[in-house]
Amino acid sequence: MFRKKTNKKEVVDYILENYTSFYRLAYSYARNKDDSLDIVQDSILKAISALNKLEGIEHVRTWFYRIVVNTSLDLLRKQKRLKAINDEDLAQLTRVNADNSHLDLERLLDDLPANYRVIVVLRYFEDLKIEDIALILNENVSTVKTRLYTALKKLRIEMQD
Repeated sequence: MFRKKTNKKEVVDYILENYTSFYRLAYSYARNKDDSLDIVQDSILKAISALNKLEGIEHVRTWFYRIVVNTSLDLLRKQKRLKAINDEDLAQLTRVNADNSHLDLERLLDDLPANYRVIVVLRYFEDLKIEDIALILNENVSTVKTRLYTALKKLRIEMQD
């Protein structure tokens, strides 16, 4: 029982230390602040309730990223059923004039399909290894590499235009 308390504290400390990384990942799916915060909060609750499934503290990084990904996908599925406004109308309502390259890159990332965008975010914003990304997304390493290559190629083409 003593070990579980240690694990809980270590997991909570890890989550708090890396909160912004988890928020960025959630944001790459949800694309809005409130939903992203909800995703991270729900992920923390799920992690604490499933703490006994964590095989060891050395796996906490990929384990919690996977929880955030699954929670994000759950939210997207739920929203898809509740969608009252189509994406084009929403994009017109929220379109920002992107005068600098940071906003351009953000817009280009938003235009990528979710399965490509999340790999780019995990690799370049969260600095995860390809193998860790494959574990988090429950995909083959070769699939992750292919999607990353394809996403970067699409981004390069769009940036040149």
